[in-house]
Order: sequence, then C-alpha cells, then structure tokens
Amino acid sequence: MLGRALTSVLWGVVADKHGRKPVLVITLFSVVIFNTLFGLSSSYWMALTTRGLLGLLSGMLGPVKAYATEVCRKEHGHLALSLISSSRGIGLIVGPAIGGYLAQPADKYPDIFSVNSIFGRFPYFLPCLSISLLAIVALVACFWLPETLHRHTEDIILDNSTEAVEQSISDTNAEHNGGGCLSLFTNWALMSAITVYCIFSLQDVAYAEVFSLWAISDRKYGGLSFSSQDVGSVLSISGLLLLIYQILVYPSVAKSIDPITLVRTVALLTVPLLSSYPFMPTLSGFILQLAVNCASFLKNSFSVTTMTVFSILINDAVNQDLRASANGLSITLMSIFKTIAPAVAGVIFSWAQKRQTALFLPGDHLVFFTLNVLTVIGLTFTFRPFYTRSGRTKH
Repeated sequence: MLGRALTSVLWGVVADKHGRKPVLVITLFSVVIFNTLFGLSSSYWMALTTRGLLGLLSGMLGPVKAYATEVCRKEHGHLALSLISSSRGIGLIVGPAIGGYLAQPADKYPDIFSVNSIFGRFPYFLPCLSISLLAIVALVACFWLPETLHRHTEDIILDNSTEAVEQSISDTNAEHNGGGCLSLFTNWALMSAITVYCIFSLQDVAYAEVFSLWAISDRKYGGLSFSSQDVGSVLSISGLLLLIYQILVYPSVAKSIDPITLVRTVALLTVPLLSSYPFMPTLSGFILQLAVNCASFLKNSFSVTTMTVFSILINDAVNQDLRASANGLSITLMSIFKTIAPAVAGVIFSWAQKRQTALFLPGDHLVFFTLNVLTVIGLTFTFRPFYTRSGRTKH
C-alpha cells in the first residue's frame, strides 16, 4: 500500500499521456515477477522488498477505472465500474481463501506435496504461484484489449460512427479542467468524493482485517473458533454471491436510486449489521454458518456498492484527459488510509481482547463499535458542506 501510494498519481499521468493499455501490461508483468518472488522469500526483509516493489509498479487501479468507462457506451458505465469493483472485491475475498487452502501444502496435503519439495521449503509459494499464473493469463489477454485514450479531435470529427459521436458529446459535456494535474486539487467535487471514498476504504480494510482475526479467535474471547479453512469457505461463498449481486442486481439498483442516496442507505444498513457480529458467538451449527455467511455477503456487497458509486462520481468529476490522473490521486490517498487500517484494526482488536469484562463495550463490542463510528463519519461526509456534487452527475 505504501509503495502504491507513492506512485499511483505518476501512473495516472502516464496513462493519460501514453494510454491505459501500457500501464495495465506493466502492472500485470510486475505481479508475475514480484508476487512469485514474494512466495520464494527467505527472509522478512525480502518479503517486504518484493511487496514494496510490487506496490511501486502497480499502476493499474486508477487507469483501469478510467478504461472501464471509456471502453463501453455511457449507459453501461455503472455496469462497467461495478464489474471493476466486484472483481477487485472478489479478489480481496477469494485471495485469502486461496491462501487458506493452498498455504503450507506439505502440511495439509502430504500425499501430494513432499516436505523436501519446493512447496515444502517455501510453504507460501503455492498460493503466490497460483496468482502469478492467473496474472499471466490476464497479461496475454491484454494484447487483445483496444486502447481507449484518443487525443485526435480531427479524427473524431471526420469519423461519423456512433461511438465517435458519443465520444465527442461526452468530451463536449466534460468539465473544463485547465492547469493539468494541479487543477485536481481545486476541483472540490472530485476532492470531496475522494475524501468519502477514503473514509469508507479505511472502514472496509479495517473490517477485512478484523473479520479474520475475530473468526479464528477462541469463543472465550468472543470469537467463533473457526479454522483457516472455515474462514476461507465463508469468504469464497461471499465472493460468489457478490459476483451474482454485481452482475444481476446492482445495475438495476443503481439506475433507480440516486448515487449518494444509495451510499447513505447502505451506510445506514451497515450500522445494525456490524452491531450484530458480537452476538454471533452465541449461535452454533447450521444457524451460525448461515448467519456468518449472510452477514459477510451483505457487508461486502455494501462495501462494493459504495466503492462503485464513488468510482463513478470520481470519473464524472473530470474530463477524459485527467481521468486516469484523478483515479491515480484517489488510489494514492486511499492507499495511505489502507496502510493505516490494518495496524489500527489490529491494535484495537488486541485491546478489545483484554476488555472482556468491561462494563462499556466489552470485548469485540468495542471493535465493531469502532467500525460503526467510521461508517457514521463516512455517512456524515456525504452531506453538505463536506460533499459537493459534480455538475455532470445525474440527480
């Protein structure tokens, strides 16, 4: 996250100047190399270095959001960005599941993997290799992707195709953003959207950190006593349901509800949902599994909905020439918040374990109350004077 925070704006500028596709290719190539080396790390500092270099070279998140809105017709913009958000959300869910199932394979599957094999010597190489292989497939697929950054106005005027006309209209309606990248900081519609985006990102990452810790902790400490495989199963089911929600449900919801109203509704629903988590250890068996899976799916679908809405609002706040840079700026600030989130969540979770008999917010009640505080702060920032709507956003 720290490495990504340092370079996301730079990668956005590169994408605005040289195209979206080169940045996507460089990022995927970096994932193949440094993710594989991470799995082969023989020391703590090698692990930190490979992750840091991967973050520095991961310029995809900003440009890919700009690409999503440019590669399809405007009426499909919500679906395009929801697919980006859901794919990333599913990655954050399925990724830990892959880790849970494939990490330490020599211990879990001794009949298949020998202790003396490379997977025995490097117990976390298999999940990293699996992700690198997926990145290779994506890298090959990139060569068939069309470039969407078009700067030749004359060609657009001479081209009478429907796509060219729609692009021309879109550019004509775009806000004028003189002054290059520096103008992003004076665009309050953009900066206010990024601010709320960062607050909800902080809450989302803190939740992801807390959920796994809470699920595997002992019941006497307010946890569920789940194994890593149990957690992986919950996250996998959530990922599958999330994909179905994003493809079949979200586009219709987004068309019928004002974007900010949707975010506010989701935030209000998140508060009672998170408040229910500390009471789940009182359940057992099928009822517990059902409750945890439903809660996990709802929480992740709420988060992805919020992220998708703000991705759209960020894109709507600028024209195409600054779209990747704007997304790069949002990724930079978001990465800073996401760098802080796991550490803060871990400290609060550890503190909560020592407060099992406290009169006010005992044990994990404190953890989920803190997450709700972040939710309410994010909700507050969706109102004036903190938040300003872009003139291009449909009400």
